[in-house]
Order: sequence, then structure tokens, then C-alpha cells
Amino acid sequence: MRGPLKFGLFAMNMGVCSFPATAARIAQLAESVGFDSLWAGEHVVLPDPRRPPSPMAPEDRILDPIVSLTFLAAHTSRVLLGTGIIILPQRNPLVLAKELASLDVLAEGRLLFGVGVGYLEPEFRALGVPFSARGARTEEYLEAMRAIWSQQKPAYHGKFVSFADIQAHPQRDIRIVIGGKSPAAYRRAVESAVGWYGYALDIEGTARILTDIRAAAQRYTRPASLGELEISVTPSIPVNREVAEQFAALGVHRLILNPPRNASETELEQFVTTVGETLIG
Repeated sequence: MRGPLKFGLFAMNMGVCSFPATAARIAQLAESVGFDSLWAGEHVVLPDPRRPPSPMAPEDRILDPIVSLTFLAAHTSRVLLGTGIIILPQRNPLVLAKELASLDVLAEGRLLFGVGVGYLEPEFRALGVPFSARGARTEEYLEAMRAIWSQQKPAYHGKFVSFADIQAHPQRDIRIVIGGKSPAAYRRAVESAVGWYGYALDIEGTARILTDIRAAAQRYTRPASLGELEISVTPSIPVNREVAEQFAALGVHRLILNPPRNASETELEQFVTTVGETLIG
């Protein structure tokens, strides 16, 4: 039976939350008013000058999501800590696996590892990662990371990553959330993830995507151990109780709310408090 709609808070490594005192205060406030999760996005570099589809200006502040969530883990005790998302093909999978396992240990199992394939070609070019093979690279990296996290004798041999005769501890059962609005993303979510995350969606767009995800669930095999696929959405529209109920009626489990862009610390505190009073409480 589906439980009550949950609420997450996005942009916990951006804007005013890129400053430690503010990030800690907002995280603690969000936890106290009933948010179930805090989310941090990723762009290692940004195009300068800005050009579509870059979502941010080149001078915008954005901290590394793993470092930020580790900091927030030390200032909270209950909320889940989500990467929304890490651009997986840009990362070394073994280094990333170690970082995430370390974060999950320090957070006492509160990590949600949200991943995506990325979409900013200039970012890939600057990092020396081929843009064209990012989907296939993502799938291999996920398989390799699951191997290093779970196998007694970790080994993996693929086109982009290959290893054997190694150990990396601690090993962890990391919960994976797949981001993206493509048939490949829906397949990855069904086959290998506890959840799917869609960013900047309205009611109609969410309904169309959930129809496609349900079709993917009929087409691909989902391991029983993963349970029901949890659906998280960051709305592109203002959210009141009626809108939240419409998302829930579609089958959404969590709304990850994006605060007003360039909000001050006071405005962000008011946003979190208002959500707690009007949507969560």
C-alpha cells in the first residue's frame, strides 16, 4: 500500500547553501519540519559563456555533491541524502564507488545514489570524456560499481572498465536512483534501481513518463529484491496541496522541491518552513 507523499529539498550544494553555516542550518530546519531527503546536483564545470542547454551561469556556485552531502550527514540524523544527479560517465567508477561507500558509512546508510548520463557536451569535452558513448559507459560503470560493492572477489571486464584481483572496503548495499527522460533510462530504472527521478516536470509530462515507465516494467525484468520502483519528481510548476495531490494520484512517491532561484538565506528558510506547514504538516 502506498504511503503518504514524501518531500525532498533540492539544491543543497548551490546558491546560499554552498556556504557551510547556511547549508547546515537549512538542512537541520528541513529535517525538523518533516522533509524526508536532501538532494545535491552536479556540474563539474559549466560552459562560459553560458549557452543552451546549460541550466546555470558559469559563475554560479555549486559544490561537489559527495563532499556536500558528507558535510550535511554530520549535521543531520534522519533525512536521506540524495545525489540528484551524479553524471556517472564523467567519473572514475572505482574512485566514485569508494567515495559513495565512505559517505554511506558516515551517513549510517542514508545515501540515495542518483545517477544520470549527462547532457552538456562542453562539460564532457573539458573532462576528456567522449560524449557519444555516455549511455553505454554509464551502464558498464554501474555494473562495475555493484561488483566492487558486493562481490567477495570483485571482478569486472567490460569495454570501458576492467579489473580483477583487488579489494575495496567498506562494501555497501547502495541504493541507486536512475535519472533521465529516455527509454534507456526507464529500462535502467526497472532493471537495476530502487527509484527513478525526473527533473522539471509538470503534471502532464509526469503522466506521460509514468505511462512509459509502466510499459518498460512490462517489457523488462525487475528483480524482486528491488521492490516497487519509487518515483521522485522535481516539479516545474508551483506546488500547493492540490498540485501535490495530483502528483500523488499519478503514482509519484516523492516531490523534490527546488527553492526559488537565487533565494536569500531568509527566503530559503521561509520556503522550507512554509512547505513544512502547508504540505508536510
